[in-house]
Parts: sequence; structure tokens; C-alpha cells
Amino acid sequence: MTMDEALDALKAAAEPGRAEQMAAYHKVDRPYLGVPNPAINTIVSEWRQEMDIDARVALAAALWETDVFEARLAAAKLLTQARMRPDEAAWDLIQSWVPDFDSWAIADHACMAGQRRLVADPARLDQVELWTQSDNIWTRRAALVVTLPWTKQNFPTEQELAARERILGWAAGYLDRKNGIIQKAVAWWLRDLSKHAPDRTRAFLEEHGGRMKAYAVKEARRHLS
Repeated sequence: MTMDEALDALKAAAEPGRAEQMAAYHKVDRPYLGVPNPAINTIVSEWRQEMDIDARVALAAALWETDVFEARLAAAKLLTQARMRPDEAAWDLIQSWVPDFDSWAIADHACMAGQRRLVADPARLDQVELWTQSDNIWTRRAALVVTLPWTKQNFPTEQELAARERILGWAAGYLDRKNGIIQKAVAWWLRDLSKHAPDRTRAFLEEHGGRMKAYAVKEARRHLS
């Protein structure tokens, strides 16, 4: 599968008039084809069945470089898999994309791929921590999106609890900046955590809620009684 063949497959699934709607919605200046997300899922699923890991990483890298919206989503979906051995090349590629993040949709799809690689090797949190120091607000946001699996453990191990506290430390450090993108990211992380660790979420809000926007506190508390 060449990059041109992959783009042709995506273009064939485009819906008339949808590209203009997507451009207006996402508000980022890049090419849009007008392909709905379920169609991308179907196309990428077929690619994954036909390709080994090396081929998928190579195609994902080429698709990302086009800067076409659907191509970048497809690139991320190509690497979204729980079990992937070896996975070093996939993780390195996902990391290389992070400085390019400029909108939520592409960033979140890439982070979903990154979540699987982090769960497979939590030592990679050391690399993610570097994202929290970036001048790019989308890179800082990605550090919380990619670590969402640590909000979901009902019976975390000591190592998982330590990782959770580490990430909460990043979140607390973010709150000195009142940027809405970051405030929402912190709120969403806490909202998801509250489903599994409500007391820890309350404690965070008691300590740091005064530095959060009112709408962020409300979102973080959505599932708390």
C-alpha cells in the first residue's frame, strides 16, 4: 500500500459538501477530504489486516506528512492497537507527531494510539513528562489526554497509584495558566478519575479548585454526588 493509494482510498469515501463543513467546524487551515469517521475506521481496519507493523508505521508516517485531516486521523488509527510487538518504532513516530498538534481531533486520535503504547510500557511516562514543559499548548494538553488510562483503574497497584499522583502533579502545575484548553483538559482528567477514585478527585479540588475556572470545576465534579 503506497501513500498515494491510501489517499485515493480515502478520497473515494468522501461525501459531497462535507469537506467544507469540516473545515468550518475545525477552524484549522489544512486540506479536508470530507470523509466521515466510520468510513475511515473501515478503511484503516482493512489496511491493518493486510500490513505488518513495519509497513503500517511507514504508511502512518507518510500519511501524517500530507497534513490532510483524514490522512492524519488514518495515520493515528493505523497505530491504535493494544498489542503491538515490537512497538518502539510506533511509539517514536507518535512522539514525533506531538509538536505538530494544533487541534483537538487530530491530537486526540494520536493520543489514543499513544495510550496503548504507554500502557504497554509505563516507563515512557518519563518522555511524556517532557511534553508538560513545552511552549506548545497542544503538546501540554496531550500529556493529560495520553495518560487517561491512569484515571480508569478501580484497584490500582502501587506503581499505578504512583503514576496517577505524578500526573495529578502535572495537572496541578498547569493551573497557574488560565488558558481554556488546559483548564478543560485538567477538568476532563479529573472527571474521568472521579468515576473510579472520587475521594482523590475531591481532595484535588479542595486543594487546587480555587485556581480552576468555574466551568472547569463544574465539569470535574460532574460525576461526584
